[in-house]
Amino acid sequence: MKNFQKGNPKLLNAWAFYDWANSVYALVISSSIFPLYYGMLFRAREINSYSFFGIEMNSESIISYITALGFLLIAFISPLLSGIADYLGTKKFFMKLFCAIGSISCMLLYFFSLDYFGLSLLIYMMGLIGFWGSLVFYNSYLPDIAFEEQQDRISAKGYALGYVGSVLLLVMNLGLIMNAETLGFEDATQAMRFSFILVGLWWLTFSQITFRRLPDFKNDKKLTREIFFKGFKELKKVMEQLKEQTILKRYLVAFFVYSMAVQTVMIIAAFFGEKEIAWADDQQRSMGLIVSIMLIQIIAILGAFTTASLSKRIGNIRTLCVLNVLWVFICIYAYTIVTPNEFYVAAAFVGLVMGGIQSLSRSTYAKLLPETTDTTSFFSFYDVTEKIGIVVGMSIYGLISDLTGKMQNAILFLILFFIVGFFLLLRVKDRKN
Repeated sequence: MKNFQKGNPKLLNAWAFYDWANSVYALVISSSIFPLYYGMLFRAREINSYSFFGIEMNSESIISYITALGFLLIAFISPLLSGIADYLGTKKFFMKLFCAIGSISCMLLYFFSLDYFGLSLLIYMMGLIGFWGSLVFYNSYLPDIAFEEQQDRISAKGYALGYVGSVLLLVMNLGLIMNAETLGFEDATQAMRFSFILVGLWWLTFSQITFRRLPDFKNDKKLTREIFFKGFKELKKVMEQLKEQTILKRYLVAFFVYSMAVQTVMIIAAFFGEKEIAWADDQQRSMGLIVSIMLIQIIAILGAFTTASLSKRIGNIRTLCVLNVLWVFICIYAYTIVTPNEFYVAAAFVGLVMGGIQSLSRSTYAKLLPETTDTTSFFSFYDVTEKIGIVVGMSIYGLISDLTGKMQNAILFLILFFIVGFFLLLRVKDRKN
C-alpha cells in the first residue's frame, strides 16, 4: 500500500476509527470500572494500604507509582521501536503488536486480586503499556495520511469516535453489573471482572478495521545493531533540529508542563472520586462514579469539536491558552469538592476541556513539524515528552498523597503546572496569527 492516496476520506475515517477501538481501555480500565474494582478489593478486606518491601503505602499511591513506572518504560522503549519502524517501515507492525499486548492484558485483568498483587499490578501495567505504546505509532500516521488543513478535524473526529464507542461499551458493562445475578454472575464483582474481558475483545476486534486500511511502508532493509539503537539517535537528531525550530521547541516545553497536569488529572480522577467523595454507600459510589465518567465522555465530544472550531477563529495556540486557564479554575474547584453533586459538576467541566486540549495538542504539533519523512521519530519525541511528564506528575501526586494522607493536596501542584503552561504558550507564535 505504498501508493496510497493521502487525504483519502476512507483512509482518514479508518485511522480515526482506532480511537473507537482502543478508547474503551481509557474509559473502562483507566477511568471507571477498574478503579471501582480496585477500591472494592481494599474495602472488602477493610484495609487502605499494602506493604511493599516493608514499606506501607496507600492504595492510591501504589497505583500512581505503578502507572508512573509503566510510562517510564514506554518513554524508554518507544524511541527504540520508533527508530526501527522508521528505518524498516514497520510502524503498522508495532501498532498491531502493542494493540495485542494491551487487549490481551485487559482480558487477563479478570484475574486481578490482592492474593497475587504483584503479578496483578504487572498485568495492569502491561495493559497501560499496550494502550500508550500503540498510540505512538497511531499518532505518527496523522501527518502521513492527512493534509495540514484536514488534521484538526480528523484528530477531533478520532477523539469523538473514541468517546462514543467507549460510552457505548460502558453502558453495556453497567447493565451487566446492575443485573449481575440475573445474568448468572456470582455478584457485581464478577461482572466487573467480566467487563475487562469485553474491553480486550472490543479493542482487538474493532482495531482490525483500522489495520485493514492503514498503509504499510515496509521495505526490504535489514535490521542491524546500529539500526537497533537508531531511535535514540533519531531523538538526538530531533533535538538538534529543534535548535533551529524555535516555535516547535517552545511549544514542546509548554506541552510538557501542561500535559503533565492534564494526563495526571485524567488518570487519577476516578481513583479520587472513588475514595475522596462522600458517597452514601457502595451502590451510590459505583453508580455515581460511572455516571460521572460517562458525563465526561459525552461532553468531551462537544468539547473536541468546539475547540477545533475555536482554533479556526483565534488560532491553535490562543485556544490552548484558553483551555489552560479553564483547567486552573477546574482544579481550584476540585480542591474543595466533597459531595457527589459537586463531583458531577467537576466532571462536566473536565469533559468540556479534556477532549479539546488532547486533540488540539496533537494536531498543533503535527502542524508545527518541519518538512520531514521521519514523522515517527518526531512523534516519538512528542510521546516521550508526554510520558516523562506523566511520570513526574504521577510520582508527585503519589508522594504528596502518601505524605499528607489527602489526595486533594496534590491538586495544588497541578494548578501550578497549568499556570506555568499558560505563560509558556504565550511564547509560542501561532501560524494563524
